[in-house]
Amino acid sequence: MTEKLEGVSPGKEGKTRTAAQVERDAVRELVKAARARGEDLTGPDGLLKAITKQVLESALEEEMSEHDGYDKHEVAGRNGGNSRNGTRAKTVLTDNAGKVTIEVPRDRDGRFEPVIVRKRQRRLTDVDAVTSSLYAKGLSTGEISAHFAEVYGASISKDAVSRITDRVIEDMQAWCSRPLLASDSVGGSDE
Repeated sequence: MTEKLEGVSPGKEGKTRTAAQVERDAVRELVKAARARGEDLTGPDGLLKAITKQVLESALEEEMSEHDGYDKHEVAGRNGGNSRNGTRAKTVLTDNAGKVTIEVPRDRDGRFEPVIVRKRQRRLTDVDAVTSSLYAKGLSTGEISAHFAEVYGASISKDAVSRITDRVIEDMQAWCSRPLLASDSVGGSDE
């Protein structure tokens, strides 16, 4: 079973594209853009590390939104008792992307218990499998939710998975279209 994205323009054949097709196309575009800029796909500054970081941070932000009951910067969160309290940096070790430094959201009361990256957890195995599930395998939100439950023992709703994938696609498209610095250009020097 696949879900249709609302407001998605038809594909080349005139058919409405599924969420999985949109996600796969977004990944293809990210890979093409990274290669065109001469960036590595793997390695310390590669695309895989950037995607892994983005997926983890987006998942953590969605967990915090579910914990607080409102999205970041939403008026509903003002003067409501417990609220967001910035982030803290944490470096985790993944199987295929190596060390990834992520920003973990905090709440003022210290009651937020992240599921994707638990407190004091430093090694994430199978995170790359989740990244692949979100982007390459084209699983439905229900299948991705079940995958999180199987791999992490985490109960994540279909709605949360949908918001995570939407946010990741938006953020990665923004990352892909960011302006290049002079040092990022192919060839590396102006000589």
